Amino acid sequence: MSSSAAPATGAPAFPAPMTGGLLAITALALALGTFMQVLDGTIANVSVPTIAGDLGVSTSQGTWVITSFAVSNGISVPLTGWLMGRYGVVKTFTASVLLFTIASFLCGIAWNIDSLIFFRILQGAVSGPMIPGSQALLMMIFPPNKRGTALAIWSMTTLVAPICGPILGGYISDNFTWPWIFFINLPVGAFCAFFCWRGMASRETPTYQRPIDRTGFALLVIWVGALQVMLDTGKDVDWFNSPAIVVETIVAIVAFIAWVIWELNDKNPMVDLSFFKTRNFAFGTLVLCIAYAIFFGANLLMPLWLQTNMGYIATWAGLVAAPSGIIAVILTPFAARMLNRYDARILGTASLVLFALSFFMRSLYTTEASFFQLMLPTLVMGAAMSFFFISFISIGLNGIAPERVPAASGLSNFARIIAGSFAASLVTTIWERSESQHQTRLAEIMGMTDPAFVNAMRQAQEFGLSTAQSTSVIMRQVSSQAFLLSTVDLFRISSIVIILLIPAVWLCRKTLVTGPVTHAAD
Repeated sequence: MSSSAAPATGAPAFPAPMTGGLLAITALALALGTFMQVLDGTIANVSVPTIAGDLGVSTSQGTWVITSFAVSNGISVPLTGWLMGRYGVVKTFTASVLLFTIASFLCGIAWNIDSLIFFRILQGAVSGPMIPGSQALLMMIFPPNKRGTALAIWSMTTLVAPICGPILGGYISDNFTWPWIFFINLPVGAFCAFFCWRGMASRETPTYQRPIDRTGFALLVIWVGALQVMLDTGKDVDWFNSPAIVVETIVAIVAFIAWVIWELNDKNPMVDLSFFKTRNFAFGTLVLCIAYAIFFGANLLMPLWLQTNMGYIATWAGLVAAPSGIIAVILTPFAARMLNRYDARILGTASLVLFALSFFMRSLYTTEASFFQLMLPTLVMGAAMSFFFISFISIGLNGIAPERVPAASGLSNFARIIAGSFAASLVTTIWERSESQHQTRLAEIMGMTDPAFVNAMRQAQEFGLSTAQSTSVIMRQVSSQAFLLSTVDLFRISSIVIILLIPAVWLCRKTLVTGPVTHAAD
């Protein structure tokens, strides 16, 4: 359906829900589309050294394979609402999947680093509508009393994919060639596009003509681009000691302020910021972003610590986190049933408590922790993950009219992606600087008069090591302990921050997903 104006308030935006086998195959296709897009955000991370070596460039140049995707994807996600309102949810999502699949093929056949970076920019740009689009379509095809199930399917793929990405990327790089991290998208993308179009082509949502907000789009490109480049390259150039980082930060701040002012006052904004006037969307998105940033940062920190200080290889470091994904998949269907019966605020609070417990358990790690001891907190995190996304998405979208769900979902996911970018950039910097402080303090209490130090030196020399070698061995142990202290400090702080988010959950209105979405007055 198409009209020259926006659909009238209260007009039905979605056709009747699906049933039976058609519902199952379409839901699977939508879930795979989400999984594929999220996976590509992390699968290349562990393969950067391999890609850089194969293409004859430095590792620092190779990291632009990640940065280019993040920048273009961050810019395209908030445009989802405008694109789907202009062309329809089904057409936009299906076209996004097809273009993403083509871009994946082009990445796989890239002949040098410049071509790969260009194709990654293209891949990130066309993938923006995939996550919010799949979310909106899942809610469209499921009946109202099964909306919790729809959100459960979406959250499972969104949470499990980042865990699978590094494991799968490392395995492919070690046993095949790096282009296959992109080629594996081809059959998945073809399956997703075919069955989504086949099942939903006749279910297109209403569309309406709206002018293109060129100024808003230009400002969005400037501030998101400057911010992402600053976050992704800051660590390598010592942050604000670099003039380039200072300039990028100023550009990002100025352009962001100008963008917000423009979008709030433009009659046809590219990104509708008025959603933040709704209490549930504002507080739900706030908690979602902060908690996701902490979760994302922990997912980066854990394997980094295991590989650099605990002697784990990439595969085993990934296996430590794998149980969280398994538990999330097992428990999410039960969480969906509970969401259909209980207030989402209760389940959201439970997820935050479990997250805090998981981080607190990690803060008790030692350098002698066994694989089981390292894995146990991830089981608790898996239980938290099963409730987390479905609860806070339900809270955020409560009161949003069905025809505005894609735009709200796009804005929420955009904020979440930006929060994840901050976490990815800041966590390793804070970790390393905290390690330096701990190492300095440990070194201050050591010396030739310290009995523990003297005893350690004596034992090392009894094994035939020289004084210099013995000192080197002891300093490596000191560095390992310093990294441990830095790691557990971050986990302890994460636990406290998560607990402090709980009151914000209860500033939202009561949220039940059963039945049609209602309009909340705020």
